[in-house]
Amino acid sequence: MLTDETKPSDFKRSEQADHSQIKGWGIDADPENDPVYPMKKRTNEEHEGYAWERPQQQPEEVEILQSVERPNLTAVFGTASPPEGINGAIRKFAFRYSESSYSRWLPLVLADRVGAVEGIIDDLKNGHLPNIFAERGWGAEWKYNKKNFLLKMAAAAAVTAVAVTVLSSKKKNDD
Repeated sequence: MLTDETKPSDFKRSEQADHSQIKGWGIDADPENDPVYPMKKRTNEEHEGYAWERPQQQPEEVEILQSVERPNLTAVFGTASPPEGINGAIRKFAFRYSESSYSRWLPLVLADRVGAVEGIIDDLKNGHLPNIFAERGWGAEWKYNKKNFLLKMAAAAAVTAVAVTVLSSKKKNDD
């Protein structure tokens, strides 16, 4: 099992593998063809790893979402925005899965979108009118990519019109 005490030597293979069929493999092996060759003092220590002491563990003062692949918390982690609200619940769900699965990454993408909407709602609750046009970079897109910007806006308007039509027709049918 990999831990924070894992050393580079734990990953070394006992047998030599033949990688000659991989295009570009070993391209940096020739020191005469290395652009930093005369400047870099080569000791090959980078292949052995570096001896370092683990930093003191950062105190855990807020909820930290932790990967299922890690047995413990990393020495340093971000605490700026602990999981909260609907996007926090989605993130907690996503962190139950491996980092290599769609069940992890797709909910995290969804949580980002939900977090953006929650941020706008929070701004409105606090009496701040967000400048969505500037915050989404639409000014730059209008300046440098007008055609695609207009296509995106037309698509968004069409989707909104369809949604409003479907929702209003359901209300009429219910009456």
